[in-house]
Amino acid sequence: MAIRPPAPSASIALETDSSGKLHAPSAARNANDLCAAIASIAPTAGQALELASGTGQHIITFAAAMPTLQWQPSELDPTRLTSITAYTADSGLTNIAAPIRLNATQSGWSQTLDPKDLITLANLLHLISTPEAETLITEAAKTLAPNGTLALYGPFKRNGCLTSEGDKTFDANLRQHDPETGYKNDQWVISTAAHAGLTHATTIEMPANNLALIFQNS
Repeated sequence: MAIRPPAPSASIALETDSSGKLHAPSAARNANDLCAAIASIAPTAGQALELASGTGQHIITFAAAMPTLQWQPSELDPTRLTSITAYTADSGLTNIAAPIRLNATQSGWSQTLDPKDLITLANLLHLISTPEAETLITEAAKTLAPNGTLALYGPFKRNGCLTSEGDKTFDANLRQHDPETGYKNDQWVISTAAHAGLTHATTIEMPANNLALIFQNS
């Protein structure tokens, strides 16, 4: 399964320089808050995987703030893989591996990676279908090391409800573009993760009415 092109209302990354770097305004806005949330639940050391790393803006923020973790970015789109490489090179950080090409919505990717102590995902679940989201969560659970942590960030329905006018508009735009996409219910995500063997550790309230859903492997 290939990740769908984003709806016109979704944040689009724009190339900003000749090195191939892309710039997503939303990633620039939320990087520090998301980093603080992840740092609050991250292990002190180990292997971290970022799924759907996008432009690379997030992972250089994470790696700088959590230097004792070894970070593995991943992406499907070649243009974004180039952007991640450019951001990593410019950062000078040594705890970021070269990005790998990975489709997080495809079954079986967990078999291609070593166990990870931390897996993060930002702003993707609302852009993919429910079956794709279930596959992603299941594969992430299989990839976690014992006591590993999964952090899923983005906009969600809360107990099945959209709780702001902005969320209602954005969700409607996504579903108009592709009826299979749209906001996932936080309780569905928690149930799906539990079915995959993960425990819901906490939910962190984030700016812009977003959530960080945190799960722990046994």
